[in-house]
Amino acid sequence: MSKSKGFTLIELMIVVAIVAILAAIALPSYQEQVRKSRRAQARSDLAEIVQGLERSFTVNRSYASTVYSLPFNHSPREAAGSGFYTLSFASQTATTYKVQAVPVAGSGQANDRCGTLSIDNLGNKKSTGTDDACKW
Repeated sequence: MSKSKGFTLIELMIVVAIVAILAAIALPSYQEQVRKSRRAQARSDLAEIVQGLERSFTVNRSYASTVYSLPFNHSPREAAGSGFYTLSFASQTATTYKVQAVPVAGSGQANDRCGTLSIDNLGNKKSTGTDDACKW
């Protein structure tokens, strides 16, 4: 008798099961890394806005909305549409400001464990998340 060459159904099912287990482990880790990189971009965009506010305050002695408005309102600014975070002023007066980055619903960042990121005129950086990874 000659042996046939090929895979049996059991061998194929074992390979499929192993691939499924690896995918179930890898996909959440990948998604978290993507959210982390988007969060880093939002922090960078907030820092850029803060630099503009400080330059404006140096020249005009005011943070007021009549003197300075946001140069872009989503992060990343190159993104078509609304991006992953909406950037806005939580508060803005002549002597104080607080800029925030709010995750856009339906963008994948809505599930981010850090939530809304913010920075004020005193350099206080906060997030609504309580995880240590959210500190910046």
